[in-house]
Amino acid sequence: MTRLLLGISTGLVGLLLSGTAFSADLPGKFPDVTIDAKLIGGQQYEKLYERIPEWEKLTGAKVNILSKKNHFDLDKEIKSDIASNSITWCVGSNHTSFAPQYPGIYTDLAKLLPKEEIDAFVPANVAAGTLDGKLVMLPRAQFDVSALYYQKSLYQDEAKKKAYKDKYGEELAPPDTFDEMAQQAEFFASPPDFYGTQFAGKEEAINGRFYEMVIADGGEYLKDGKPAFNSEAGVKALNWFVNLYKAKAVPAGTTNYLWDDLGQGFASGTVAINLDWPGWAGFFNDPKSSKVAGNVGVKVQPKGSSGKRSGWSGAHGFSVTENCANKDAAASLVWWLTNEDSQKLEAAAGPLPTRTKVWEWDIDQAKSDPYKTQVLQAFQEAAKNAFPVPQTPEWIEISNAVYPELQAAILGDKTSKQALDDAAAKATQILQDAGKL
Repeated sequence: MTRLLLGISTGLVGLLLSGTAFSADLPGKFPDVTIDAKLIGGQQYEKLYERIPEWEKLTGAKVNILSKKNHFDLDKEIKSDIASNSITWCVGSNHTSFAPQYPGIYTDLAKLLPKEEIDAFVPANVAAGTLDGKLVMLPRAQFDVSALYYQKSLYQDEAKKKAYKDKYGEELAPPDTFDEMAQQAEFFASPPDFYGTQFAGKEEAINGRFYEMVIADGGEYLKDGKPAFNSEAGVKALNWFVNLYKAKAVPAGTTNYLWDDLGQGFASGTVAINLDWPGWAGFFNDPKSSKVAGNVGVKVQPKGSSGKRSGWSGAHGFSVTENCANKDAAASLVWWLTNEDSQKLEAAAGPLPTRTKVWEWDIDQAKSDPYKTQVLQAFQEAAKNAFPVPQTPEWIEISNAVYPELQAAILGDKTSKQALDDAAAKATQILQDAGKL
């Protein structure tokens, strides 16, 4: 996390596009240009797009949003565009976990933006968006690593504290391990009205959670390039999900949940503990959107059985396609959506910034807000444990093959070992087909 707080302080400078500097009235002038875009949608991402009309007014250009979807559906659409040779749009939402799949469709932003401006970003985030020497993605203020949200009142309730001590012989306090989290989730659960916790149960969402828990339990997802998650650590990690589902400590529909479902679930007041992303912090504590506002605690993510904490992480951002006919205008839009003002707008709601100066601003803003201070402290600590997904272009394809097997174990259709052996066989075939094995 030290890297997230240190960097080069820079002011905004003239934007160099194709070797030509913008005029002083950033972000430049592009009359009669239309930029087609495909963007991620969802509660925590939408506010930023309210800045697009201002960019249009300043530049004379227009933005035509062709689609706005969750990233899993957006990924499928982009792959369809690649397959049909129909990449005719200019700007797309991207993510460090998804970017390795698209090695040829995005241009090098380092050739469109000045070095001084790129240096204003946290170096680790820029590195994560750089593939084969190309800066294919400029990160927005959406650096992701999960921490633990919980309802504070549950841990202050004297009757619950006594009942927990009587049952387990331990003091009731926000969990520090995944075993404690599961135990407390079962303790708090009172289905169908109240649940101990929840998890996203499909797509890369469940595979990513499983991946980070395998690491926290001392295992490896890939070893020497080969699937290694069908191990003792893998079985233990998967059993965490299986046992919570079997105990009805999570909602019955959790295997169909994605991130927005989790956010709305915790905000509804019907979930005790929620391992989730920083982008929800403001939403959870806003009385207009959340029934738990004023009652939210946040702490570092739990440890696995190895003593390691989970830490699956990544960053959202924007890319410009190689096929774009107006790369200069597209780069201007990407710069606009990731500049200091845009990052302050997003960071004010809880997401973690990716510009060094905005980190400094965010910490300063939190001084008068005890909740925001707690959020930043928790996520600063959480980020110390951050690690990316395996850096293979087949990660998402493997996820798409693995998650139905994880679901099969959670729903009781297969044992955990059987499900992981079957998943490993599918992942091996994918890597063989790709020439990696």
